[in-house]
Amino acid sequence: MARRRKRKSRRRQEGRRILECVPQYSISSGEEKPVTAARRFIHAEGIIPPALLLVKRNEHTTDRYFWAEKGLFGAQYVEENHFLFPSLKQIAEKATTAAPARV
Repeated sequence: MARRRKRKSRRRQEGRRILECVPQYSISSGEEKPVTAARRFIHAEGIIPPALLLVKRNEHTTDRYFWAEKGLFGAQYVEENHFLFPSLKQIAEKATTAAPARV
């Protein structure tokens, strides 16, 4: 029996495109939980929002977090609800004015 393809949300795809324009940092969690490692890295490096953190949990798993003015969020949540973040609104406006819309 053939598997049906999962429908891709346009809103999430748009959020993913916006997050591609944000600075990204890759770290390893080591012995800590991924969220703790991300928070400590942000504090130690003095990273200013917006930023995307890719935290490698083990050789197979990488957790994605978004550092915003409001705090640390899961990247998937931010992709789906990018319109709630003022810093991403500014990036989205710049991206749409720089590149013409595809029809």
